[in-house]
Amino acid sequence: MTKVNAGLKYEDLIKKVKSYITDQDEINLIEKAYKYAKEKHFGITRMTGEPYIDHPLNVAYILTEIDADAATICAGLLHDILEDCDVTKEEMAETFTEEIANLVDGVTKINKLNFDGALGSSVMIATQRKILVGLCEDVRVIIIKLADRLHNMRTLWVHTEAKQKEKAIETLEILTPIAHRLGMNKMKSELEDLSLRYSKPQVYYSIVEQLNQSKVERDKVVEEMIKSVSKLLNQNGIKHEIKGRAKSIYSIYKKLDKGKKFNDIYDLLALRVFVDTEQDCYKTLGIIHSKYRPIPKRFKDYVAMPKTNMYQSLHSTVFGDFGYLFEIQIRTYEMDEIAERGIASHWAYKENHGDGKSLMKNNMEQKLQIFRSIIELNSEEEKDEDFINSVKEDIFNNTIYVFTPNGDVIELPNGSTPIDFAYRIHTKVGDKMVGAIVNNNIVPLDHVLKNNDIIKINTNQNSFGPSREWLNIAHTNHARNKIKAFFNKIDKEEYLKQGEEILAKELRKRKITISDFLSNENVEKILKEYKYKDLNELYTSIGNNSIQVGAVINSVKEEEKDTKEEIILRKTKNQEVEKPQLKNDILVEGIDDIKVNLASCCNPIPEDRIVGYITKGYGITVHRLMCPNVKELEKRLVDVKWNYELETKKKYPTNLIIHSLKKEDVLLNIISKTTKSDVSIRSINTYVNKSDNVYEMTVLVEKKENLVKFMTDLRQMKDIIEVERLIK
Repeated sequence: MTKVNAGLKYEDLIKKVKSYITDQDEINLIEKAYKYAKEKHFGITRMTGEPYIDHPLNVAYILTEIDADAATICAGLLHDILEDCDVTKEEMAETFTEEIANLVDGVTKINKLNFDGALGSSVMIATQRKILVGLCEDVRVIIIKLADRLHNMRTLWVHTEAKQKEKAIETLEILTPIAHRLGMNKMKSELEDLSLRYSKPQVYYSIVEQLNQSKVERDKVVEEMIKSVSKLLNQNGIKHEIKGRAKSIYSIYKKLDKGKKFNDIYDLLALRVFVDTEQDCYKTLGIIHSKYRPIPKRFKDYVAMPKTNMYQSLHSTVFGDFGYLFEIQIRTYEMDEIAERGIASHWAYKENHGDGKSLMKNNMEQKLQIFRSIIELNSEEEKDEDFINSVKEDIFNNTIYVFTPNGDVIELPNGSTPIDFAYRIHTKVGDKMVGAIVNNNIVPLDHVLKNNDIIKINTNQNSFGPSREWLNIAHTNHARNKIKAFFNKIDKEEYLKQGEEILAKELRKRKITISDFLSNENVEKILKEYKYKDLNELYTSIGNNSIQVGAVINSVKEEEKDTKEEIILRKTKNQEVEKPQLKNDILVEGIDDIKVNLASCCNPIPEDRIVGYITKGYGITVHRLMCPNVKELEKRLVDVKWNYELETKKKYPTNLIIHSLKKEDVLLNIISKTTKSDVSIRSINTYVNKSDNVYEMTVLVEKKENLVKFMTDLRQMKDIIEVERLIK
């Protein structure tokens, strides 16, 4: 089962290399890499007791089995050098080539994390991110990693049982699905079988035992079936080759795990027929069906409709000789090359294949599209949980294959909608989508796509963009993150604009010119204090209420305090404003129990006309109806009202801005007015300008009536210039 190359020598490697690489300079480069690795790893042994060089030598040999190019074989020999030896990437690039140094560096970035930790942990999420980033930069990085892991799995017996299970589960969860997506079936199957052997040894050896018990009988039946089919094809003039195909132990386990019985697994007996041309594939199928009756619904044509990992073959299950069921796969030799090596198969194409090599390269690029789509999430600041969900849902789950009107195959997770399809094609297609046609029928955007659907997306360049409702319709995290990114950009621009306006308005109230306030010295001080990179970040934070505009202005304006006022300010300034408990204070139309918050921008109090805004995850925020911040929020507004039947003495905070003449005792006189109006002062900030004093005051009141009386009393004071409620 496991192919451990005991005593593998460099001569074995170079003999295999020469079977498909003829350029002597490339062969010399591989020899140089081997000698360099052997020197750097000299004196170091593996846990198996073998010299360390045996590991990179085996990795390189595994790579020759997929006809890897010279640079990849060199990187396989050198893949542990940067991590384990005192060598820099620059030195390696100088000694060999920049291409080889980049490949080794890519593998090193993955190995540094060691894939430690259970799936779903932050380390594992970061590891998967590194894998995909490495893959996106150069697919050869992940192929070298797969070869590295395959040899380590072949020698996993040397580790403790706990370590064996950890590495086996890790391989199954992360690496084998990627090998599958790259179409590298041969490597994937061996990794799966080895992983099962160490993660569930009892299950593994139970299947091996059952296979061994029936091996003699199966071999005899398969041999007779090969003779029978071969004779039939010879009679019809089809050049061919037939091999018995052994089903992997892991694939048997997966079927048993779904409840099937061992004797009910159809493709335990299997043949693979190789022919010269695609036309011969279909001829062969017809000839076999003419003698052996096929089982309905067990035929699949992956020749006309290849899988997106480039796999092509005809599959049919038939009633064979002696009443046994056989799965027969029919393919050309070229299709078999791709089926076994997948994305790596393009290395096997030599110059005499004409456009074949460039075609394989294009197919490889198309295959990498889904991985690149996931990587794009990095630039959209998604959370780690979002990323791991994207990987699980968009990469590892069951998939469907649908078509563009031009016949291009698009791979999507089960449950996908036209929205997911549109964003898989291109972000601009998704953003400008106005409708979808599936199989020539207009469908709603929540229509669930099925295998083989042909989808046309209707777009309109004048469309504003996606609807927020699409977040509830899209199935893939990829599409949802694209939609979120669109609205995050819109919201950010709106917050930036609001922030500029709020700052300008506040400065006007305090009679401070914008040019004076935004002097180079002040801007530098603000950005340094709040750790912003530029003014746009400051405006955005003010606009979304992350910081209070008053605090920003205070950070650069020197305060002048007289002796009497200093005592009062010390008692009132910067005291925390208690947020009132709002349960049952505010009634929401049609909803009995929901979290309600008072907006900090306009601080509504009982008797104010109010409106509710549905926030994302924070219940309902209540604003004053006149608050400018709700003007652009019509889509998410709900009716709310004060519950006047509730008898309470609760006090609510609200903010005032007071302008006064520059005279003594003004603040004392202001405070004296609070008693008559039943108003409490919670905090005061004082700003002294050239012509007047400005007081920003947070007061607590039971209802609007008390506040109006207090403000009226203040306006009647001879030293008061202006009093108004503050909306930030």
